[in-house]
Amino acid sequence: MMTSEVLYEEIDGCIALITLNRPEKRNAINVSVSRTLAAHVENTENNRAIRVVVLNGAGATAFSAGADLDDIAAGIGEQIADHAAGMGGLIHAQRRKPWIAAVRGMALGGGAELALACDMIIAGQNASFCLPEVKRGMIAGAAGAYRLARRIAPAIAMELLLTGNRLGADRAATLGLVNRVVVDDEVLGQALVLARQIADNAPLAVSETLLIARQALDFAEPELRAQSTAASQRLAQSEDMQIGIRAFQEKRKPEWSGR
Repeated sequence: MMTSEVLYEEIDGCIALITLNRPEKRNAINVSVSRTLAAHVENTENNRAIRVVVLNGAGATAFSAGADLDDIAAGIGEQIADHAAGMGGLIHAQRRKPWIAAVRGMALGGGAELALACDMIIAGQNASFCLPEVKRGMIAGAAGAYRLARRIAPAIAMELLLTGNRLGADRAATLGLVNRVVVDDEVLGQALVLARQIADNAPLAVSETLLIARQALDFAEPELRAQSTAASQRLAQSEDMQIGIRAFQEKRKPEWSGR
């Protein structure tokens, strides 16, 4: 079932604009949002008129804070990623149409992984990217652990993954993670400018080029996905993951058990 927490709009008849619309929750991905986004992924792929998709987050605070920890604490967190293509039906989608992430504010955890699942990123000057899962007793299991390592220098990726530190927009641009940094109010507009430039080109040529380029970037991804899934399942049974989630919710430093 579609929800107003994910908005869909067609622009110029060939660009789909999908907006995560939970600004009061920093656009966190709950089960309903994930399933609605997955439906839009499928629909845009099947709609021949759509040539480019822009993924946006409502409000200026966050592109997305990732998986909704309330759902995880309620024991339904696995349903957020129960689609065959992972969270939002986007993380592992076999797409033939380019996606652009329009990132204002933080892209945190699964939110950063949604941005990494897109082909291009336009970032606001106050945007930041962070995979803090190790601080919660988890891993960046929605492809973040290996996609970040492929998008930027491996040593820098390792530092970010193992510390959970944030990466600011300007440094992200220097490292090649984002296409360009613009003032916050121009993020969506510039993403649409880029989308129009792509949409002006031959759709079949764009699709075939995207497919080849993504195959080069996604080399050995099935094996990496399997390893990531197995690690996530092991950690889901650990004491540390429960400790990390409770500490985050209670806004205190976790005391790890190592189990």
